[in-house]
Amino acid sequence: MNVTDVHISRGDARKLLSSLSGDVALLYLYIQCGNDPETAAQAIRLTDVRFNCAAATLRQLGLWPEPQQLQVLPGQRPSYTESDVLDALDSDHSFRLLYGEVQRVLGRNLNTEELKILLGFIRYLGLSPDVISVLVCYCKDRARQRGRLRTPSLRAIEKEAYAWAEQNINTMEEAAAFIQAQNARESRLNKLQQLLQIRGRNLTAAEERYAQKWLDMDFDDEALTLAYERTCLNTGGLKWPYMNGILTRWHEAGLHTGAQVRNGDRKPDVRNPQAPRQLDAEEQAAIARMLREG
Repeated sequence: MNVTDVHISRGDARKLLSSLSGDVALLYLYIQCGNDPETAAQAIRLTDVRFNCAAATLRQLGLWPEPQQLQVLPGQRPSYTESDVLDALDSDHSFRLLYGEVQRVLGRNLNTEELKILLGFIRYLGLSPDVISVLVCYCKDRARQRGRLRTPSLRAIEKEAYAWAEQNINTMEEAAAFIQAQNARESRLNKLQQLLQIRGRNLTAAEERYAQKWLDMDFDDEALTLAYERTCLNTGGLKWPYMNGILTRWHEAGLHTGAQVRNGDRKPDVRNPQAPRQLDAEEQAAIARMLREG
């Protein structure tokens, strides 16, 4: 086994911690030492199941050495007929079992159009029945977490199915790793939402894009709180583009923690360290606003 010095970025360390898996961390360290992933299972004594789960999790976290190749779906989506559905129900035992399982999970009967969509999951997208069952449960749970009272339609589930197919999520291990990564993402978004004093509603699509961008930049909670407070002080409330400007500037300066922001965003005069520092534009604007308001 090749062993060498390994330097882990704070962002990668946070991703590994979010997996809550010793196997994932061990496999990551083994690969980062320059070892061949193909020899990992035997070298670090992982069973095939444990190795597949850990490898799938690293791929979902973006920590696998080779980027995952996206699947290109063949041609135009076929249009299935009622006859196709009846033939599948009659001759394909796995499809018949899947049909019953999806109805059980959603708590309602599927109509013919929905069965055509379900058939496309298998024949066109190439998803296995087991993965489709997990997909349907995931979509139902996500809808409930976002406060939707009705179960999702097969048309809504189809959009997620296409996303899974494009990401080559076609095993149970990869599906589990994807869901774990998404749950971690939702948890971080919920925490950020609380930090921004947003309660009683979900983020809009545009707000969620801003929030995800900031999380991807790997700011800690204290840095996000400082940016939020500065935004409210200078604009009178949460203005997403304004806060994004602050965080983008900090990110470009390599300031990602509260301590780094406090020390690095207010630089003293190097020629005279005892001289009062110059106010930045945001602070000058805030002082001018207070003077205008008396």
